[in-house]
Amino acid sequence: MKRRKPNRPLKNEFTAVIERDGKWFIAYSPEIPGANGRGRTKAEARQSLAGAIALILDDRRRDGLRGVPRDAVRERVVVG
Repeated sequence: MKRRKPNRPLKNEFTAVIERDGKWFIAYSPEIPGANGRGRTKAEARQSLAGAIALILDDRRRDGLRGVPRDAVRERVVVG
């Protein structure tokens, strides 16, 4: 089995739903509630969404690990 380097960011794929709203494109991901982005182009909206997803996942990870005992075992689980 291939092992990942420690502290290396995980790569994930999510659905981006992009809609036109006047001169703007708005984007959201149904898999990550609260993640949305916008831009003048679809590419800008998708990039903005990616940044929002990264922030939300990082916040959830930090919040979830808060209060975990130092001697608890932490392991990665790979899905897919």
